[in-house]
Amino acid sequence: MTDQWMHIDDEACRRFQSSVETVGRRWSSGILLALARGANRFSEIVAAVDGLSDRMAAVRLRELEAAALVIRTVVPTTPVQVRYALTPRGRSLMAAMTPLVRWGIEDAETDAAGFEEDERRTA
Repeated sequence: MTDQWMHIDDEACRRFQSSVETVGRRWSSGILLALARGANRFSEIVAAVDGLSDRMAAVRLRELEAAALVIRTVVPTTPVQVRYALTPRGRSLMAAMTPLVRWGIEDAETDAAGFEEDERRTA
């Protein structure tokens, strides 16, 4: 075992698992990305995430708010407006996810290249 992983204890592993489960829930990362790209009204978030229903958007936004990743602000106008934004913690999470997104893109390209090579071998 390499020394770089020795500093990760059981508690750190549990916290990591909890974070991954929060972000990995269906629609959560799409909502976070929509907010990071500037959507701040409920309808903008739903429109930005293909396939997201109003009901699931409401559920996930509540979960992300409870996880302190999103802040909900009620603007006292007529009619009342509700705005959503990433918290500093949410912005930090999005920055931390960037290398993982990059890895996913590179991995998909590697898989596609490997698939094409397999196709040439079997043809």
